[in-house]
Amino acid sequence: MDPRHRAILQRYRNKLVELLNPTDICDGLLTRGIFTQDMIDEIRGSGTRRDQARQLVKDLETRGSQAFPAFLECLRETGDPLLVDLLQGGNPSTHPVSTPVRPVPMPVPIYTPTDTDKCDRGDVIPPREVPLYPEKLAKPIPSSPCESTFKSEGRQRRDSIQSYKMDASPCGLCLIINNVEFDPLSDLKDRKGSDIDCNKLERRFKSLNFETVVKRNLKAKHIRHELSTLAKRDHSAYDCCVVIILSHGTEASHNRFPGAVHGVDGPSVPVQIITNYLNGQNCPSLQGKPKLFFIQACGGGEKDIGFEVTPDEVKPSFGGTDDQTDAIPMSSSSDSLSMSDEPDARASLPTPSDILVSYSTFPGYVSWRDTQTGSWYVETLDQILEENAATDDLVTMLMMVNNEVSQISAKGLYKQMPGSFNFLRKLLYFQAKKT
Repeated sequence: MDPRHRAILQRYRNKLVELLNPTDICDGLLTRGIFTQDMIDEIRGSGTRRDQARQLVKDLETRGSQAFPAFLECLRETGDPLLVDLLQGGNPSTHPVSTPVRPVPMPVPIYTPTDTDKCDRGDVIPPREVPLYPEKLAKPIPSSPCESTFKSEGRQRRDSIQSYKMDASPCGLCLIINNVEFDPLSDLKDRKGSDIDCNKLERRFKSLNFETVVKRNLKAKHIRHELSTLAKRDHSAYDCCVVIILSHGTEASHNRFPGAVHGVDGPSVPVQIITNYLNGQNCPSLQGKPKLFFIQACGGGEKDIGFEVTPDEVKPSFGGTDDQTDAIPMSSSSDSLSMSDEPDARASLPTPSDILVSYSTFPGYVSWRDTQTGSWYVETLDQILEENAATDDLVTMLMMVNNEVSQISAKGLYKQMPGSFNFLRKLLYFQAKKT
């Protein structure tokens, strides 16, 4: 791109992020050969409208000398003279600012009963004093025990805590991406033992009444394609959606969810992009429903040797003799998210809702996998779900997983600490029979 055009885009980046609607111009840029379909999918999967606009502008700067003129043509076709004038050096028109209308307070009439006003018993209704300040509303008394306590097989839920609806059959879709055999040119080793993890989780989520789909050995672009396909499905009849990714991982720049997972060809897909495919904007039929992501991959290359504690604080547990890690150094590829407009990003990012991302390890650290029995994280997660899904909510069970995995040691020295980014709004109970 001409340096002069790139400077214009950078100068007006914040205004473009504020006003641009990528949906209106993506097709035009695609037909003109400026963007590829993979780039369009990445833009559409990058989050809110502002996130998509930010990604579009960043990509536009890399697309050659015809990108800027084509961008202006698309803006003209979609009837956006404000941005066209702005980018051509004119003064954009300003939007009128409306003055908010303040409601006029009206006096509330005070009713004084007369002696002709009678209650059901024939008595005169006594005058009621009107308080100066509003009274607190009395907590309604439930008309029946069913309203105060939600009863389910094996557990009770207090009426003061809301739970997600999780009674659809099947409960939802579960996509498992299992990357085992990597291209030799990627410098990534094959992940022996990952099939064991995959089989365990497929059986487990089938037992929790999920419709499971397993995809094996996907390249980075195919990971994106599967997530895009999942987002386009109609989830109206389901109550939940689960995505499980078993692969090599790395660090990546982020402003929401850390980390990235590798395709078998080498390039990585940021976890932030993965979650964006299923957010409320990109997948309307999952709005208000829990979206769960389980990531068995390294968060980086650092090995945790732990710290010394007294013997009664932790019960040591030793991993197998065939423990391996799923890490490579921090990604510097184009898949890492740009933060060149960081002030705007910080000011405009929405809080994700109904999303939980469970990581096998703390960001920046390796994740251990036994080639004979599978990964520490998956083996423990499967065991905890089997023993506790009928009685405990998901977040409580993940804390159990954290505790159990933290007590395992690789080669008698290295440790691992799972964790999660939790943006669920309610408790989540799986469909499970009490054993």
